[in-house]
Amino acid sequence: MKARRNKILDVAVDLAEEGGFDNVRQRDVAAQAGVALGTLYKSFRSKEDLLSAALDREAEHLERRMEDNPAKGDTPLDRALAVFQAMTRALTKKPNYARAVLRAMASGVPEVASNVAAYQGRVNGIIIAAMRGVGRLGYTELTNHPPTAQESTLSFLLQQLWFASLVGWSAGLFDQGAIIDQLRLAGELLTRGLESPSTMGAERSAAPSSAPKPPGTMGALLGAAPKPPAKK
Repeated sequence: MKARRNKILDVAVDLAEEGGFDNVRQRDVAAQAGVALGTLYKSFRSKEDLLSAALDREAEHLERRMEDNPAKGDTPLDRALAVFQAMTRALTKKPNYARAVLRAMASGVPEVASNVAAYQGRVNGIIIAAMRGVGRLGYTELTNHPPTAQESTLSFLLQQLWFASLVGWSAGLFDQGAIIDQLRLAGELLTRGLESPSTMGAERSAAPSSAPKPPGTMGALLGAAPKPPAKK
């Protein structure tokens, strides 16, 4: 089952890189992957579903690589940026596929939401682990030392800025090096702001409390920024 799923996603990635978003057609994916069209639709309802699932698979691969080779850097921000650099390099080496993925992620197609939530939750875990200088946030680590409000907020906001920067890259406004430069500047400003006593309460409302959480323990802990304090 997993081998078939990987074959389907590989074909979708190749078609996207060959001809962009419009080149990913369900019937072509099914034919090249050697599966019936009905079988494909049972797992992936649309091209957006396929492409966003492919991106989540890349995050899963990055997660395993980081377990073996944790991000390096002198500070938590340096290590978080090393993760974003690896993600940017992996995505932009296939520019047509990258643009197709960005279009899929922003499509608003209902079935994409679960893939986006799973992807964000997985990347949150990778980033927070990197900030702590470890390769993986295991169950014991999460239980004894759950992500702080500052860690969750910084990770969440950097992800949003990364996506926005990728849109600018996609439009040809700047190269991939500028993506990391922008994240570094934003990260430095956010870190200083989050460390300021006057903003420790305000950080809790930095992201919508209704952000979807991916399934499972990791997702429940890392899938969304902290909820804002209750109104008095």
